Amino acid sequence: MSQPVATSTSGVEARALDAVEELLTQGQHQSLLEDLVAIPSITGSAAETEAQHWVARRLEHQGLVTDLWRMDLAELQGDPGFPGTEAPREEIWGCVGVTPGSGDGPTLVLQGHVDVVPPGDRHQWQGHDPFEPRVVGDVLHGRGACDMKAGVVANLLAAEAVRSSGVSLRGRLALHTVGGEEDGGLGAFGTLRRGHVGDACVITEPTSRTVITATGGALTFTLEVTGAATHGSTRYAGVSAIEKFELLHAALRELERERNESVDPCMTEYPIAFPLMVGRVSAGDWSSTVPDRLAAEGRYGVRLDESPDAARAAFEQRVRAFSASDPWLAEHPVTVTWSGGQFAPGRFPAGDPFLALVQGAYATVTGDAPRERGAPYGSDLRLYNSAGVPALHLGPGEVRHAHSPLEQVSLSEVADVARTLVLVILRTCGVD
Repeated sequence: MSQPVATSTSGVEARALDAVEELLTQGQHQSLLEDLVAIPSITGSAAETEAQHWVARRLEHQGLVTDLWRMDLAELQGDPGFPGTEAPREEIWGCVGVTPGSGDGPTLVLQGHVDVVPPGDRHQWQGHDPFEPRVVGDVLHGRGACDMKAGVVANLLAAEAVRSSGVSLRGRLALHTVGGEEDGGLGAFGTLRRGHVGDACVITEPTSRTVITATGGALTFTLEVTGAATHGSTRYAGVSAIEKFELLHAALRELERERNESVDPCMTEYPIAFPLMVGRVSAGDWSSTVPDRLAAEGRYGVRLDESPDAARAAFEQRVRAFSASDPWLAEHPVTVTWSGGQFAPGRFPAGDPFLALVQGAYATVTGDAPRERGAPYGSDLRLYNSAGVPALHLGPGEVRHAHSPLEQVSLSEVADVARTLVLVILRTCGVD
């Protein structure tokens, strides 16, 4: 949607923008991103902790009051709002830096996650290690470059530019970096439970030069299909769990089609706004035995404004109906369990003026106001909005590069987002 935007800057804003230009001229956006991408901070790994400590040192260097703490996993898991996890982990650390001072004005949160997904088949990384950043022209390649270490670096640069410019904020700036985002949002959940909140939040996920104000949900499911084993030479005497799953998979495709017949206007650009996909299947234990068990794990999209409980109920009802329609499965019904990350959908509050402020700041920097849209994936946006912190996404990169062996980000986009965030900070927090 189009918004009226401001395209001029005050003297204080010009001073802060000059400060960020100095950092960019020094190549800070590239060097910081290279350092952070080189930390293989896969969700749940020890390197995820290493990345959080790396950020904490940067925040302390910038003079921010830093809270670096080891979260109590058992306590968080016992919380009714626990968002679930998929990756095994022994620990998770929170990291928040806040500008010192009284903070008589609003508090702005800039948030990003440092955890990344595994690199997958390393042979598909075009001959280079996924955790050895590679720069070709304006583009930096590497796991996590797009999702979303470039956004974390943009946050750090903006905060440093405001500090080095000598501008005194009336309110406060808070930088939140989190782990555990990729498998449910545990880091953001624990950060908010610790009391780190604000009056508005920009999450610098990759947004392809748009502003994302709504995200769909995503639930992880496991299906178990029972068959009857027999020798492969007499397969007609058994029941293949794989063949039953093929029919079930078609039924789930129909459920996906029905759930996407009518979608919110902010999601209509997506061919499938709320996907349902099976990502992992295991079956059988011997090549010449008809498989008597199949397990399938997948991801189920939750529609905007739909409760996860309602989404689960629709899924379970479809599986029950499918089982009842098959003579074998009527007596051996498919089971559904909900495992792993459980992302609810989320929305930025309608009519909140922070959206126009962010669009205006971006237009000041680039000359174009970013359009507003939704996204078909779960994110920390829903946790901040649920906690009463209006949150939206604006960050460098294109999400189609995330999670792929072509993961990359444009350094010029990192620079534009850093410049934009400088203006967002000043216009939100105010200056003395």
